[in-house]
Amino acid sequence: MPYLNRTLLLLSLLLLLLLLGQSRTAEARRHRQRVRRWTGTEETQKHGASLPKKPPDVTKSRKTKTEHLLKVDDHDFTMRPAFGGPAIPVGVDVQVESLDSISEVDMDFTMTLYLRHYWKDERLSFSSSTNKSMTFDGRLVKKIWVPDVFFVHSKRSFIHDTTTDNIMLRVFPDGHVLYSLRVTVTAACNMDFSRFPLDSQTCSLELESYAYTDEDLMLYWKSGDESLSTDDRISLSQFLIQKFHTTSRLAFYSSTGWYNRLYINFTLRRHIFFFLLQTYFPATLMVMLSWVSFWIDRRAVPARVSLGITTVLTMSTIITGVNASMPRVSYIKAVDIYLWVSFVFVFLSVLEYAAVNYLSTVQDRRERKMRERSLPCTCSISQTRTMTMLDGTYSEADTNSLAGYTEEPMVPEDEPEEKQKVPEKSEHMVVHLSMSTESTGIKKRKSLRALNIIQNTHAIDKYSRMIFPGSYIFFNLIYWSVYC
Repeated sequence: MPYLNRTLLLLSLLLLLLLLGQSRTAEARRHRQRVRRWTGTEETQKHGASLPKKPPDVTKSRKTKTEHLLKVDDHDFTMRPAFGGPAIPVGVDVQVESLDSISEVDMDFTMTLYLRHYWKDERLSFSSSTNKSMTFDGRLVKKIWVPDVFFVHSKRSFIHDTTTDNIMLRVFPDGHVLYSLRVTVTAACNMDFSRFPLDSQTCSLELESYAYTDEDLMLYWKSGDESLSTDDRISLSQFLIQKFHTTSRLAFYSSTGWYNRLYINFTLRRHIFFFLLQTYFPATLMVMLSWVSFWIDRRAVPARVSLGITTVLTMSTIITGVNASMPRVSYIKAVDIYLWVSFVFVFLSVLEYAAVNYLSTVQDRRERKMRERSLPCTCSISQTRTMTMLDGTYSEADTNSLAGYTEEPMVPEDEPEEKQKVPEKSEHMVVHLSMSTESTGIKKRKSLRALNIIQNTHAIDKYSRMIFPGSYIFFNLIYWSVYC
């Protein structure tokens, strides 16, 4: 009995192992079918034919990796090509994309350009049946040697990185390399404003190797003047771009030696029309407005004083506005000459009225005293009927009350005939009126009664009407002939 039980137990275990083996075989068969379906292979057909396999991925081949193709790992690219030999020539060309801004206050300019370098590095040569070049982005640049060109006198610069770093590296089978990048640089420009705003400015963008002297690296323009190309659509609001050209020379540093330096020179001529509208025309109109006071009556003190002060303050505002947009240079600019001469003309017109007013007051006092001494009172005219009219300041009623008076010179009766003459003055009109009393009805022998009417037209105002405009026109002729 125990023997029978052991036999049954062994049979059941064998049966269980057999079932497990069959299930594993079926699962393995299904797995192999799935793998074949993904890899493009299928089971052999009934007739023994099979479909072609999928071609292998060449990017997985070790032989086509960039590092192995260009032998990047086989060389030390921290050293320049042909180290220890002659200087490596590096050609440069530039394409100016835009000239973004010119700042007179900061004395700098901002330019966006494509900077390209050309050199030969035999360490990067590779075999190619088609002799075609290979192009890479900026990730390979960090693994090979590239020229260390920088911008002299630059304040700010950066390489564009939208959407990736704007860097291109192209390697030819013989080892020639093209390295291009898109850069925006802000560099200093020494400007001369002695003729501003009738000036022309010449600015330069300078390129130079930072570490390698002319014994290690020879920097040169690849195609001479044709190495610099510009976009015809480049324009500035205040300047006209006249000319782009290239130059090169050696730069010496006392501590490190001689370096090759390349120059991108461009000349800018300023547009004058904006400054004519904003500066020159308003200043000229203010000067002409100050001349109006010469035709205003000298007794209209509020009118002439307010007009003079208004023109002076306006000229001060114009001068302040122009200097606010300019650097604080220590020399005189062309616009300063024009504005300050105009300011002097306006200020002189105010002084002219001050002189006229003062001299007129002094003259009136002197004439009043002379009249009091030379015109004694006559008895035939009552004191209430006597009028002394100075400077033409008399009313219509006073004029009508003089009806019937004879127009004769008034002289004292005791004076001899040779002294009975009234002196004439060119600047005054003296009207003498004599009256006979109506109460007596008997004409006495020419009793003279006089009354002065003085009408002033001051000579300084007359001369100023001609001298001021003439002098200002003469100044403008000299100014524009010199600076234009």
